[in-house]
Amino acid sequence: MPATVKRLPARERILSTASDLFAAHGLRGVGVDRIIADSGVAKATLYAHFPSKDALAAAYLRRTDDSWRGKLRRAALAAGSDPREQLVGMFDAVAESYRRHGFHGCPFINAAAESEPGSAPYTVTVEHKQSVRDWVRSLAEEAGAEDPEELALQLTLLIDGTLAAGKLEQNPAMPTAAKAAARALVDLAAPARR
Repeated sequence: MPATVKRLPARERILSTASDLFAAHGLRGVGVDRIIADSGVAKATLYAHFPSKDALAAAYLRRTDDSWRGKLRRAALAAGSDPREQLVGMFDAVAESYRRHGFHGCPFINAAAESEPGSAPYTVTVEHKQSVRDWVRSLAEEAGAEDPEELALQLTLLIDGTLAAGKLEQNPAMPTAAKAAARALVDLAAPARR
């Protein structure tokens, strides 16, 4: 175990270890014993912080939610102050994901595929997807889209599809194509004001 991981408080050490393992191997691909061994904690310590593997997986997804939504917002803001440009600019976060070593597709879609509806990981995934769509809808409203809900649905489906495709093929042309499609959707739904 790396020295930096050992110095973290037990809860953070468990969550960091589980996050790395879940991202690389999926929720079902990692057992509690592996998380315990890799984080260097006792079984009782893990269960004192996370009463079940589902609770630990949900904590991992909440952490990932915070990180991913932050990346989307930063990419949008980097595109400038025009909400139309922000709607397209957020796709730079998708492209950045493809460039990251060890990218395994969308952690939320992956987790949902491995979880039962109603379980904690599935519920966190649904909440995450709705939160992102709500934020995109608010940008679409600011951009003057005729139907902000429809544009938000189209753009978030494009994000999800591109991230899911990355699980199979990390072709850098995919996020580029998705960004071009986003530009066309935004131009159609919210034409530039003159």
